[in-house]
Amino acid sequence: MNGQALSPRALLLALAVVTVWGSNFAVIGATLHSLPPLLFAALRFAAVVFPLILFVPRPAVSWRILVGYGLAIGVGQFGLLFIAINGYIAAGLASLLIQSQVVFTIAMAMMTSGERLKPLQVAALVLALGGVAVIAGNTGGEVTVTGIALVLGAAFGWSLGNMAQRAAGKVDMLGFITWSSLFAVPPLAGLALWFEGLPAIEAALHATTPTIWAAIAWQAVGNTLFGYGAWGWLLARYPATSVAPTSLLVPVFGMASTAIWLNEPLPPWKLLAAALIIGGLALNLLATRQPGKRKL
Repeated sequence: MNGQALSPRALLLALAVVTVWGSNFAVIGATLHSLPPLLFAALRFAAVVFPLILFVPRPAVSWRILVGYGLAIGVGQFGLLFIAINGYIAAGLASLLIQSQVVFTIAMAMMTSGERLKPLQVAALVLALGGVAVIAGNTGGEVTVTGIALVLGAAFGWSLGNMAQRAAGKVDMLGFITWSSLFAVPPLAGLALWFEGLPAIEAALHATTPTIWAAIAWQAVGNTLFGYGAWGWLLARYPATSVAPTSLLVPVFGMASTAIWLNEPLPPWKLLAAALIIGGLALNLLATRQPGKRKL
């Protein structure tokens, strides 16, 4: 399936996923004013697991893949991402920088499955990396070196999760997301206890409001069950070089939503970084629609 373009239905599904994921950065930024980051991440995945795991059978996939995906997405992606947004980088910028997962995902796909980049896809990655460079050149205020490092780590965790989903193949994605999330909760809870402390956790839980619980529920249902379930369905049926770059639309919704709801400014350098990354998306989509050499 090297070079296979997304069908219209698959493209619409991918767009729905990235819309949910992008607008979610405003929710994350607002919620982190009330919950410590690791506690927030642990509650997010706990809400995915319980009570759904009592009714959804374990998918026909190895425990190794389930554990690997749960750790990569739960601890690697969201643990680091929530810490980063909690004072080290603006939520809108995080939505942009985390798209470096495209570079990691495509590189891993090339090494493990033989997928190859077309010349236009190389140009697309260069543009996307240019956007990352613009962000790195504007540290201070809304973005710190620590924040960049944390979000890049989160992007790497996301790419590892992408590879685990592809290795799982065409399995029941509801079961896959539910059971793999089981392995995200204990390490996140343990890290929360270690770094944030029991008194801070108890105080945060006692101060939660219906709005906070609604945000946690949205993290579980909208972003994890729908978002990652649909993302896994796409990765099982299309090349990573076609699926992963659609996530470059996440910062469009991420930066717009955080500007509207969190009053994050949009100076010219942010818009330049976004333009470079979205330009990379457009080139990649064009490349995947060009006919490739047929295998005999």
